[in-house]
Amino acid sequence: MPLLPRRFHPLKRQPWWPRPGNGFELGELLDQADASAPLVERHIWLIRLLDWIRRGEPVSGTQNVVRLLLQEPARRDKVVALLAAFWRDMDVAALLADYGFSPRSSFLNELGERLRRRALPLSPDTADLAVLFNLLFDDADDASWLQELDDITLDGIAQLWSQAMAVQPAGNGAVGDHAALGWREPFYDAMLYLATQVRAAGFSPAFRSRVGMRVDVDFDADDGPAETGSTDGSARQAFRQLARVIERMHELALAHARGEARGEASSAPWPAALLHEAQYLRVLLDHCAEAARGLHGHLEVHGISVDLVFQIDQLCERCQRLAQLLDVVLSDQPAKAMRQLIVDLARTGQRRRSVRALFTQHYALLARKVAERSAETGEHYITRDKAEYIDMLQRAAGGGAVLAGTTFLKFVMLALGLSPFWAGTAAGLNYAVSFVIVQWLHLTVATKQPAMTAPAMAAKLADTRNDAAIESFVDEVAHLIRSQTAGIVGNLIVVAPLVLAAQMLAWWTLGKPLIGEHTAQYVLKSLSLLGPTAWYAAFTGVLLFVSSLIAGWVENWFVLHRLDSAMRWNPAIRAWLGPERAARWAGWWRANISGLAANVSLGMLLGLVPVIAGFMALPLDVRHVTLSTGQLAAALGTLGPEALHQPAFWWCVAALPVTGLLNVGVSFALALLVAIRSRNVRFTDRARLRAAVWRRVRHQPLSFLLPPRSTS
Repeated sequence: MPLLPRRFHPLKRQPWWPRPGNGFELGELLDQADASAPLVERHIWLIRLLDWIRRGEPVSGTQNVVRLLLQEPARRDKVVALLAAFWRDMDVAALLADYGFSPRSSFLNELGERLRRRALPLSPDTADLAVLFNLLFDDADDASWLQELDDITLDGIAQLWSQAMAVQPAGNGAVGDHAALGWREPFYDAMLYLATQVRAAGFSPAFRSRVGMRVDVDFDADDGPAETGSTDGSARQAFRQLARVIERMHELALAHARGEARGEASSAPWPAALLHEAQYLRVLLDHCAEAARGLHGHLEVHGISVDLVFQIDQLCERCQRLAQLLDVVLSDQPAKAMRQLIVDLARTGQRRRSVRALFTQHYALLARKVAERSAETGEHYITRDKAEYIDMLQRAAGGGAVLAGTTFLKFVMLALGLSPFWAGTAAGLNYAVSFVIVQWLHLTVATKQPAMTAPAMAAKLADTRNDAAIESFVDEVAHLIRSQTAGIVGNLIVVAPLVLAAQMLAWWTLGKPLIGEHTAQYVLKSLSLLGPTAWYAAFTGVLLFVSSLIAGWVENWFVLHRLDSAMRWNPAIRAWLGPERAARWAGWWRANISGLAANVSLGMLLGLVPVIAGFMALPLDVRHVTLSTGQLAAALGTLGPEALHQPAFWWCVAALPVTGLLNVGVSFALALLVAIRSRNVRFTDRARLRAAVWRRVRHQPLSFLLPPRSTS
């Protein structure tokens, strides 16, 4: 039958492919093995053979193929010749050295590569075994059934493979000499490629400027590792020695293979010198990987770079791959070692197809650092005793006073009749300036608290298996809810009376309110609980959470690029500001960069996102509980006591607690989710946390609303 591509998409089989027992027999497929066929047709034959194996039970299917080939010499000779041609024409080292690794040391490049592989089909017309491997082992269950192959089947496969290696055409010169190593030759090539890549990564500017090159082993190029005291530059020596050791191993293995070919067999499978070099290589790999992993501690202190985290992971994985290849070439049971290597490569291929896995792996550390940066700020928003509770009420009252002015400025900007974009920009600047003033005066806006306090709570989850730690977390929940209550109450009890007082003053001095009746009626219509207010309030909670992420990211970026140090020590800045003022400015920016980023980003998000959403016809707007309360009070001041008899007014009043709950709840839930995931809290532990919180609610409900009594 003609050789046809088995699928249109590289990761999905087509339902029309013939099944065993339905006019498509194994013998017929094996008879089509043709070593003289073009390269692409030989590859398609291999793909079809693996498809046949998967159609039933893969382990028994593999056993049937091996048994049939061992029993029928004619078919075996065809398949062996095809495997020999396959090994001869393919770049095997590309699979061993490159498969599963990004060709570029950039997170975004790897993301683009994974998206491309998911969207575009692969061609079997290739001499790169790393590309073909994706087509041969593309099923999610391949690693499982390969792992379950029994020893007899593995021995049969090894026998077929040995015959294929035996019919390899002899080369001449250096190629002929290297052919003495047989199937191990590309393994040594791959080990050298990997060592070169590890060395290049270890000596890259990002690593050199951060890694502390200190370990407790000194490396000598001739004698191997020697235990010493802590020696500067020894890790650098480890990176430098990798390729040299592999080259020496290759020379020793070649000499041993030539000796065996001349009949000079030794009692040991490998010479002692080769095994010594192999042990030396393992020590080098351990120290290279340890030096790379040590960068995580540097990043924890000095800021996270996603690209650098990606490079660290790639370097460590290359060290692991190199060690695995070393195990294969020196194994006295290469069939089992080779099977494990193929299983690991199949699993690597499955992981590399997942875009989600890439984000989960490389953003976990960044999420934790952003959460920790927010946690540092969030500690200031949590009250734990009566004095702090009263202080929170006072600071929230001050924040409400500032937002009362923000409310009227918003009406002024709407009255200017600007185009939507400029109206949104003006509103965003109004909000941003107000939030910054609140920060500088050390006041509080209640809805900004949850996204900051959630990471501080998650910091209590370092040991979720400890009952004391869980109780500490529940205490933080009670403190947080109490703090949120104080913040919202403090905001609202000031913003509403101040706005009403301003309206009354306008009536008395100007003879008219600060906003017109048409605007007041629009406020009653837009803030009503009968409309989309709840949806908009939840969306505002998302924006509050996003602003906290932006704050954490900006502070991480500030620390990563050492801008505080630059402000303090840059000669031009010191000459302009003077040494003392430069030092003060550096300290001020380091202490306030997160808050400024949070406030400015939140203000601009509240102002511009509704405009952008409206341009795209998306049903999105913002509802902030404090600002909504101020607007409603302004509408009441315009409409007068008669508004109290309108159902529309009371529907707006009913919407305020819903708005506050959704503002706070959504932003807090999202922030807590990120913080919990950044600390890898398990589902079972999350259930224990929920149970502990509900137990506290049942037994001490007032602890979530009132501060604890002073023990002094």
